[in-house]
Amino acid sequence: MELLPTRPEARALYDAVQRFVRTRIEPAEAQFEAELREDRLRLPPVLEALKAEARAAGLWNLFLNDSPHGAGLTVREYAPMAELMGRVVWAPEVFNCSAPDTGNIEVLDRYGSEAQKARWLGPLLDGTIRSGFAMTEPEVASSDATNIAGTLRREGDHYRLNAHKWWTTGAGSPRCKVLIVLCKSDPAPHPERHRQHTMVVIPFDREGVSLARWLPVFGFDDAPHGHAELRFDNVQVMPDEVIVGEGRGFEIAQGRLGPGRIHHCMRLIGLAERALEKTCRRLEARVAFGKPIAEQSVWRERVADARVDIDQTRLLVLHAAEAIDTVGARHAKAEIAMIKIAAPNMACRVIDMAIQAHGAGGLSDDFGLSMAYAAARMLRIADGPDEVHRDQLARLEFARHR
Repeated sequence: MELLPTRPEARALYDAVQRFVRTRIEPAEAQFEAELREDRLRLPPVLEALKAEARAAGLWNLFLNDSPHGAGLTVREYAPMAELMGRVVWAPEVFNCSAPDTGNIEVLDRYGSEAQKARWLGPLLDGTIRSGFAMTEPEVASSDATNIAGTLRREGDHYRLNAHKWWTTGAGSPRCKVLIVLCKSDPAPHPERHRQHTMVVIPFDREGVSLARWLPVFGFDDAPHGHAELRFDNVQVMPDEVIVGEGRGFEIAQGRLGPGRIHHCMRLIGLAERALEKTCRRLEARVAFGKPIAEQSVWRERVADARVDIDQTRLLVLHAAEAIDTVGARHAKAEIAMIKIAAPNMACRVIDMAIQAHGAGGLSDDFGLSMAYAAARMLRIADGPDEVHRDQLARLEFARHR
């Protein structure tokens, strides 16, 4: 199986992304952190400079397939580029390929009205604004998304939105100007459980929308964007801010989440690769009990297992990407469920091993491993927890043999 893009145009983009990550982004990590320490709510100037450089080089909106606004890549061709971006947690934004903007751009591009595109899609494609996706709620088990209870009620010529949301990624950014919100629009039990909810797109500064607090992950605030708890108190929503129509929320979500899970999983592979690189360098440089730690059999076994773990997960994700390209996300449910189970768990194992190899230093911020572990552990829950994907995968397997 050829792992890298074979089409010349796609391979050229891959090579360019690889050079940019290795020569421009990785060397800028220390500067990014230093600038962020000065003001965690300010966009680091180095990030803005790198974004301008990447855009000028044509390395922009690479994720967007089947769209005139993208780079003409398939999901399978983009996947290895997402892996490269995953090596540095903030690198995807340099290429305007960061969540949740990627998913929100796909929603507006595929499902948005001309008016919605005119107002929001252009600035998001340009990277001049950021967005949030408000779905999860603290009062209900949102792993079953039909539980989502924030209400959208018709009042004459408009709607009223009342909801309490949390883990809205990107909502802490000073550039977050627009929110896509999933809410319940049918107050009565609907004969079709997945036709009760609606998606709306509204400006963040709309009266009644408020940021209650930032939500750190294991103490990391993911500044300058972060995750936030939001409240929507009697917010006015106009009919032209409803995406597609009432009751279409889950249909849109399915189209949004499939490719997005490929992106997440490939970025996790990049994160795990970087952790393994750091581990090998550390083990060869440190001496314990009279010899380099790399010569001790327990660590050779762990490094070998990590290589197998990473490579087999990569093949699984590329297989899922190929399935989305050939049969569509709706018919690739099993493949998508498998990678969402496999990739975060793999990354957690590899990064945990890397932390152990670095000793007490691995627990600090000095090597970026504690933040990497927090990001990987979060993705065992974000975009659907392990348990939901395992349940879906098992049901599909039973059906296949029935």
